[in-house]
Amino acid sequence: MAATATMATSGSARKRLLKEEDMTKVEFETSEEVDVTPTFDTMGLREDLLRGIYAYGFEKPSAIQQRAIKQIIKGRDVIAQSQSGTGKTATFSISVLQCLDIQVRETQALILAPTRELAVQIQKCHACIGGTNVGEDIRKLDYGQHVVAGTPGRVFDMIRRRSLRTRAIKMLVLDEADEMLNKGFKEQIYDVYRYLPPATQVVLISATLPHEILEMTNKFMTDPIRILVKRDELTLEGIKQFFVAVEREEWKFDTLCDLYDTLTITQAVIFCNTKRKVDWLTEKMREANFTVSSMHGDMPQKERESIMKEFRSGASRVLISTDVWARGLDVPQVSLIINYDLPNNRELYIHRIGRSGRYGRKGVAINFVKNDDIRILRDIEQYYSTQIDEMPMNVADLI
Repeated sequence: MAATATMATSGSARKRLLKEEDMTKVEFETSEEVDVTPTFDTMGLREDLLRGIYAYGFEKPSAIQQRAIKQIIKGRDVIAQSQSGTGKTATFSISVLQCLDIQVRETQALILAPTRELAVQIQKCHACIGGTNVGEDIRKLDYGQHVVAGTPGRVFDMIRRRSLRTRAIKMLVLDEADEMLNKGFKEQIYDVYRYLPPATQVVLISATLPHEILEMTNKFMTDPIRILVKRDELTLEGIKQFFVAVEREEWKFDTLCDLYDTLTITQAVIFCNTKRKVDWLTEKMREANFTVSSMHGDMPQKERESIMKEFRSGASRVLISTDVWARGLDVPQVSLIINYDLPNNRELYIHRIGRSGRYGRKGVAINFVKNDDIRILRDIEQYYSTQIDEMPMNVADLI
């Protein structure tokens, strides 16, 4: 694309990792030059891509798509924030597809994601993720993949082995950017970034972007367009939020058993804060003759894939998980989330309960709250300018 090519020549001299002292304060507002493009037809997309968008059932772009797609395909660096379930993945997928040169059989777009499951969901190309066969990655990359989606560790490994050639890469997408840039992933992202061409366009997309994360983006973004929602707009419209007061930890299990029939009306995800708690709760539920699946980061990748496949197909209806499942995964039938434990990090709350009520569908979130959790619940309410009411008796009617 001409716009991308222009950026490649003009941006190369200045597109370097900046030193800490060069960082300027990043503002929270949306950039003034961002205009709203109300239809896919007016975005300047290729005819075959447009046909594909409509064939997938998209009719009208979501708010984030109306603002971000055009800026990304112009070649601008973009920081885009929008709440869960509003089409963030489609935003960068459409933009990436528009910018590809299909005649060139080399990797042109690299998408980094914080979890293996999210990378696989994004993937209609090739996913480079740990816990799987390295030889398969190398074989596919040798053949040439236009787009590679992966977790930072495996992608960096493929670059270091020279199996993933970076010379033709023109776009780096960081999906769930807040998690990606948190302490655990920051260095790995920098490792990958150093191998990319100097003019690589960078796109960050996430539901939450804390201020310290925005400041860090100055290190590898050039004059980024900002498309952000203010914190008080980060509501989860359409998702009814409730709490159940449980005096002690051991009462949570009985409460969950009482709710089991409600869970299986549709599909439900139950979040715990630790892998050990997931294993314990799964065992307790099965001992009580309840059918549940479970997933966390210590499980082998093949097992995680099998559990996800079962859950997506509807073969399993209740999934107990850690926050590995909280980011970006979309299973349309999920309309109930239970926080068995309130999240340790209030910004995870929106990721967790955003798993229900996706794309305007209705959803319900139920929080189990011990006496000493009330302060955390009030903090979440204040942070998101939302109200969490006590669960009514007829909660099943709301799902």
